[in-house]
Amino acid sequence: MMLDETLVSDVLTLARAGGADFAELFMEDTVNTTLRLHQDEVKDAGGGNLFGAGLRLLYGTRVVYAYTNDVTASGLRELAGAVAQARGGAGEVGRSGAGGLDFRKVQVTPHYRAAQHPLTAAKREKLALMRRASGAARVGDVKTVDVSYLDRVQRVLIANSEGLWAEDERVQTRLMVNAIAQDGTLRQNAHYGPGASRGLEFFEEVTPESIGAEAARIANAMLRAGYAPAGKLPVVIGNEFGGVIFHEACGHILETTAVEKNASVFGDKLGQRIAQDCVSAIDDGTIPGSWGMVNVDDEGMPAQRTVLIEKGILKSFMVDRVGEMKTGYQRTGSGRRQNYTFAPASRMRSTFIDNGDQTPEDLIRSVSHGIYARKMGGGSVTPGTGDYNFAVNEAYMIRHGEIAEPLRGASLVGNGAQDLLNIAGVASDLSLGQGMCGSVSGSLPTDVGQPHILISEITVGGRA
Repeated sequence: MMLDETLVSDVLTLARAGGADFAELFMEDTVNTTLRLHQDEVKDAGGGNLFGAGLRLLYGTRVVYAYTNDVTASGLRELAGAVAQARGGAGEVGRSGAGGLDFRKVQVTPHYRAAQHPLTAAKREKLALMRRASGAARVGDVKTVDVSYLDRVQRVLIANSEGLWAEDERVQTRLMVNAIAQDGTLRQNAHYGPGASRGLEFFEEVTPESIGAEAARIANAMLRAGYAPAGKLPVVIGNEFGGVIFHEACGHILETTAVEKNASVFGDKLGQRIAQDCVSAIDDGTIPGSWGMVNVDDEGMPAQRTVLIEKGILKSFMVDRVGEMKTGYQRTGSGRRQNYTFAPASRMRSTFIDNGDQTPEDLIRSVSHGIYARKMGGGSVTPGTGDYNFAVNEAYMIRHGEIAEPLRGASLVGNGAQDLLNIAGVASDLSLGQGMCGSVSGSLPTDVGQPHILISEITVGGRA
């Protein structure tokens, strides 16, 4: 997918002919595979190739963005001429830019290299992994198993009018199992779907059998559960995907995408206390092989580890180029986009509450009457305010400091900023869970995570 530096220089110069302060070319070549098994039968076997380029212009902090799948020299020059004229400038299609750019190449050091590259593996090898997961999920009362597999290899080039030139390859794999347990009229669905920025060697560490077994465990455990009580209660939230509440209710309003629009309750809180001393939170693009790993972001900046909250004090936001210009905060390598059809924006990578100094057992023993939300599900969040409502996929009653009967139908209702202040204890068993995060620059792979945490009081939705 390599483009000639002279052509890229010409395209960027031509794009600025209408008076733009800055021009950036983002080119990608992405190959993906998707497979689905339902009851051990192949229902879908697909894939595709996404190939194209986008041009972003900045006039101060105002953005003009256009894209094309014609990456020939004439196609890119036509795109540059068109985008240069978007604000009534003097760009002319086909006119060569004056003066060449002297590109400096970013030294991209991969945080992880795929040992078993997905492009070298046949579909039958991937289907064999799926069948192993499906077999492991058929235990207890599980009657129906659905398994999905995906891999993606994205090769990108980012070049801009400041002379930056960065190339990268991103490899991702994921295996997802949906298990349905049934007993007469009782029916319970459970999902588990870990992924990583790794090749197929990921499934040697996190085996298909363990993925299938975990989905089955949740479905069987919740099948005959009684309904959760309603009211304000202390809640211990499990690690791994339990971090989805922090991600949705707090993470998005720590992105300058929200801060720059005055749409964040944390926008004026830098340097102030927003949580108890036991709470520190990180957004990290450098964790080797993690689902949210980026070697460079989609603006060509090397990834970094960003401390968002340190012992309760707000230390940083997640900042992209435009966010830096609008807020004055230093960029954090957080400019991300789904593909070339989107302009980048500040986005999360691997975002998590960091380890504390307690154990999960300590937290549970401290609760006389409350809820253990072992596995969180999906939910909804009000942008800007952080008000949320999340389902709990696996829950248990806590009685006198011990885990008691399973509960179904539980939900957690609260406000991210308030609940940060209500986190009374943090364990030391940090684990990450994987998901796809949607926002203004598309859908992106991100990790959520935390150790077990104790929220002293939160509204639990259930049956009164």
